[in-house]
Amino acid sequence: MRADRLVSLVLLLRRHGRLSGATLARELEVSTRTVLRDIEALSTAGVPIYAERGRNGGFALLPGFRTELTGLNNDEALALLVSASRRGAQVFGLGSALASAMLKVIDALPEGQQAIATRGVERVLIDPDSDLLSRRTLADELPDSVATEIRRAVFAGRRLRIRYVALGQTPKWRTVEPIGLVTVRDQGYLLATKSGEDRTYRLSRVLAAEELSEPATRPDRVDLDEAWKERSARFRTGGDQIVVQVLLDRKHREELVGAALEICAEDTDSGGRLRLQLIFQDLRHAEWALWQVASHSEVLAPQWLRSSLHDRAAAIATLYSVPS
Repeated sequence: MRADRLVSLVLLLRRHGRLSGATLARELEVSTRTVLRDIEALSTAGVPIYAERGRNGGFALLPGFRTELTGLNNDEALALLVSASRRGAQVFGLGSALASAMLKVIDALPEGQQAIATRGVERVLIDPDSDLLSRRTLADELPDSVATEIRRAVFAGRRLRIRYVALGQTPKWRTVEPIGLVTVRDQGYLLATKSGEDRTYRLSRVLAAEELSEPATRPDRVDLDEAWKERSARFRTGGDQIVVQVLLDRKHREELVGAALEICAEDTDSGGRLRLQLIFQDLRHAEWALWQVASHSEVLAPQWLRSSLHDRAAAIATLYSVPS
């Protein structure tokens, strides 16, 4: 569509500053003559494009020109960037900003396209609150005031003071250097450093937060994907890890494998069940994961884990036994 091409032409000039007609034609996959017609149309519509002649000439936008989208603010723009995951926007406290931003986007559409867009939204549902079995898929919840302070510190590059409650410990105030925010399976995390050491904080365990005025000590650029992979690898290789051998109904493979840290081995026994060797972070992690598939699996080793699951099942059986 020509409208899409005109927008792309403006964005190319915004990004690169000056481009020749031949370069624009190649990028847009049209002829140079078509590019000239498009530039004339944009100029007529008030877009300030000018031509520079000579060997290094080309087309450019007047300095300072930019298009604005009905007052889109910083939080709304950020919400759109994370809107590929609606839950991500909620985890980082951007749910209301995302709703507001989408209204502004719809308002900016031509009148004939507004109805199409709003009807289209009704036909798509992303990440509902429950699955087909009505099991709720709960995302981490974080007060807006806490989320706002954390976001501000991360994006402004300032130090952050958080009141954090680690598992099994009392809440403590900590001053950290924020690196970035990550959401994984509806759980949000703050990547930071403290006294030069890498730290990862679960957002739902942050009880209060305060952006400080001092600049954070951190690199100017960060590859969050690589940073997360490194921290995940350290987590998997730390602690009192447990290797478990289990027979499993193959229908429940994804459920158990998704909860484990790693698969060491996998094959099929004579009865058609999967024989798996899995690694879990610790005893509590292994017990929790295997209890989710308790009636569809059998732990072969270690023996103490078999005994632990047996004792738990016996206690439940006693609790629900029918009086004789």
